[in-house]
Amino acid sequence: MIRNKSFKFQLLPTEAQKEYFAKCFGCVRFIYNRMLSDKIAHYKEFGNMLYNTPAQYKDEFPWLKEVDSRALCNAQLQLQAAYTNFFNHKNVGYPKFRTKKSGRNFYTTNHDGVCAIRIEGKSIRLPKIGFIKFRQHRQIPETYRIKSAIIELSPAGRYTISITTEYDWEVPDVKLSKDLALGLDYSLPHFYVDSQGIKADMPHFYREAEAKLAREQRKLSKMKRGSANYEKQRQRVARRHAHVANCRKDWLHKRSKDLSDRYDYVFVEDLNLSNLAKSLNFGKSTNDNGFGMFRKILAYKLFERGKVFLKIDKWFPSSKMCSECGAINSGLALKTREWTCECGAHHDRDINAAINIKNVGLSMIG
Repeated sequence: MIRNKSFKFQLLPTEAQKEYFAKCFGCVRFIYNRMLSDKIAHYKEFGNMLYNTPAQYKDEFPWLKEVDSRALCNAQLQLQAAYTNFFNHKNVGYPKFRTKKSGRNFYTTNHDGVCAIRIEGKSIRLPKIGFIKFRQHRQIPETYRIKSAIIELSPAGRYTISITTEYDWEVPDVKLSKDLALGLDYSLPHFYVDSQGIKADMPHFYREAEAKLAREQRKLSKMKRGSANYEKQRQRVARRHAHVANCRKDWLHKRSKDLSDRYDYVFVEDLNLSNLAKSLNFGKSTNDNGFGMFRKILAYKLFERGKVFLKIDKWFPSSKMCSECGAINSGLALKTREWTCECGAHHDRDINAAINIKNVGLSMIG
């Protein structure tokens, strides 16, 4: 089996290289919008799809030849993917034009036999531009094959590169034990409570930084949009938001790695966190903990180890069911954190739910 894995590093470009990146970002955005505009106009006039390519525009716009041709080809593929998603999925809207102010500044290039992406020392070689210094905090294994790279300028003003690799992988031959099973019940104040009664107690990174963010955003609101000071303050606000996001992601990766190393089976509820964030004024707290991202990270870490991650139906009454006798307490209110069953068992709401999630998960795997 062939699997993909991405490695993200920070680039340290010179001023000349920054200028080249700005050209690439602009050309990719231009060719995407121009091809989309021509497709729309052609369909209105003739009623069928126009199959245009970036090469058709280089004679009219010779400055497109100054940037990496692979970046323009990838813009074409991204536009095709946007059309495919529009026609195949009901909830996906029609392709939109990319804007300079509110859109992402990025482009994608590929590794091929003509111009390879390779790492030498503290620099990485990219097509058209050559070697660029970067911060490599971890090594890419020699058995991994580089396929492509995404170069991006973040709102905080940092240049990053995401290198996509592929490698040969086989499912580990691991003997799994049901004794090493764990149920996780989502909890707003604690992030999750597991079936052993342990509460994760994730730090509330956004809440802790909220006062400083509000102060910096007030300064930004009083500045003239488009001025040099406005841009400096905008990047300062963006860096604070990026710091909060990075702290959260670091914590999620460390906790998921710990669970995937210690347990063979992990079960969670298939909650719709997007709807939960929109109801009962839970939006800020729900988005702050990133439980949806945690489930995805935990799932792939367990899969890589040959272990099992399973979601339980969101309608399963995990909180209302007694983990001792199976009776359902239909009158259990959301504010009730502890309750006593008719059989005499006294339950902590979250711990009882986690135990039920674990039990139904084990029953589903047989």
